[in-house]
Amino acid sequence: MTKGNVKITETPEEIRRLFLGGRGLNGYYLYKMMKPGMDPLSPDNVLIFGTGLLSGTLIPNSSRFSVTARSPETGFFGDANCGGYFSAELRYAGFDRIIVLGKADRPSYLHVHDGEIEIMDAVDYWGMDTTDVQLALRKDLGHVESAVCGVAGENLVRFACVRTGIKNAAGRCGLGAVMGSKNLKAIAARGRGGVEIANPDEMFEVCEELKDYIMGSKITSILGTVGTPLLYEVSNALGAIRTKNSQLNAWSDSLNADEIEKHVDKMISCSSCIVHCRHRNSLGGEGPEYTALGLLGSNLGIEDPAEVIELNNVCNELGLDISSSGTYLAWAYELYERGIIGKDMTGEDLRFGDFDLSRRLLHDISRREGFGDIVAEGSLNFERYGPESKDYLIAVKGLPQSDPHDVRYIKAFALGIATASRGADHLRSRPTLEIFLKLPPEVKQRIYGEGVNNDPASYEAKEKSVYFSDNMFASIDTVGICKFICHGFNSPHFVDYSWLTRLIHAAVGWDYTEADIEAVGKRVIDMERMFNIREGLTMADDTLPKRYFDDPSKLKIAKGHHIDRKEFDGMLSRYYELRNWTEDGMVKPERRAELEGYL
Repeated sequence: MTKGNVKITETPEEIRRLFLGGRGLNGYYLYKMMKPGMDPLSPDNVLIFGTGLLSGTLIPNSSRFSVTARSPETGFFGDANCGGYFSAELRYAGFDRIIVLGKADRPSYLHVHDGEIEIMDAVDYWGMDTTDVQLALRKDLGHVESAVCGVAGENLVRFACVRTGIKNAAGRCGLGAVMGSKNLKAIAARGRGGVEIANPDEMFEVCEELKDYIMGSKITSILGTVGTPLLYEVSNALGAIRTKNSQLNAWSDSLNADEIEKHVDKMISCSSCIVHCRHRNSLGGEGPEYTALGLLGSNLGIEDPAEVIELNNVCNELGLDISSSGTYLAWAYELYERGIIGKDMTGEDLRFGDFDLSRRLLHDISRREGFGDIVAEGSLNFERYGPESKDYLIAVKGLPQSDPHDVRYIKAFALGIATASRGADHLRSRPTLEIFLKLPPEVKQRIYGEGVNNDPASYEAKEKSVYFSDNMFASIDTVGICKFICHGFNSPHFVDYSWLTRLIHAAVGWDYTEADIEAVGKRVIDMERMFNIREGLTMADDTLPKRYFDDPSKLKIAKGHHIDRKEFDGMLSRYYELRNWTEDGMVKPERRAELEGYL
């Protein structure tokens, strides 16, 4: 971007076979191209948009792409996954991956079309919200699909997201701020090409079989009817909903799926999706997801579903990560209630349950005005708020927990958010089957391994649940398939390694065993770990918020439960052993040498 140059190259087939695409190749290139210790908001950061290996094909739910850079929110590995139509359109335009270096001297966007990439002037688009800029680009360029940053990204809010469509967000790790730091408003893609398929007849056959398999599942019809809000009621019944910054662990039934349905116009989908889990809401946006119900609802002490939906829409338009926004606001509210910060800093009273306050602060954050300018610094506010404040932030490695689950009762979830490469994250390793209380023990053990206790509150062998989920989800992220049809994410069925061997052979003709694909996932996880270690990560970073250790849950089934430090340390050590890392969580020298040999 600094020099205005475009270079088009091929990824060597050997590297593609090792990392496939999406999250895998993004992580490979970030490790290869990023110098250690660089400021994430400087021109030295490397920003990568990468499609999955199978994106843009006929394969159901293969719409995903990943955005990757060093995170300005955490300083560690930053990566976010997103659906919609952008990934397919980028491939139709002739590209699997866009790597952005440097910084343009003025607001710019990339126009990607039919094998060409042009750096274009974006001065007229600067300052637009995320929907407005996409509509403006379509008016000027035709029916492009765009990945954009909003005003939050332009103003370098450390938890700004990348948006495409009305709702889809590469939400985590502040990658919208990296776009803003490079003066990159958007990547707009349009292509009249297609995706070359190695075995077309085989592709038709396996896709039809997979569609029938997915549509035959009860969870598919539920997701297609009410979407992810179905999870709210289940978690709330357990006492596993983060409430008022996790001071409580259950909230109002007013946010149950049937109440959300009253504000839904219809269900819609991403490219190639047959599940249709997304809401078009009656307040002018899309959503809310389960994440928004928790983080912008119970976590802020808000009960009215219409108010939660409006906060969801505001975050989307401004280009703010919903998970981080809800967590940082709740953190500030509790700090104010405890007297740790005061009106001399905030300029006004902060309180849970105040919808107007929350909506106003989101706008202030995005424009870095007043107290919003402070909140925009995210977890870097420990020094400004004072050392005591750290005890009340629900985050790991500086990244707020991505989902509303209170993990004090669900021990495998706790280990998963502690060890995830990008911070407190449910999409890296969430072993969802842990909360399916009626699932037969033999089914869990068949998936996760021998010895996994069927009790969610048990610590016994739960490292196996996380290890399996880590590897499976990393593999899915490399091919660009949605986790909603991924084995073990919402169901004990769906797309597993066996399905992936067939899908990959049909699409690109490569012969993989199930072990080969699992090895790809392991490779991806080790490469991300190596990046984090290079940026200063230690075993001490694989931990949990103090509250999860020290404050037992107060409500419902989870009442009295917390994370025992000794038991947690045992799970963590056993997890490291499964990963074949050292006792202190480092990638062993021989493995590092192997992976660096591919660079």
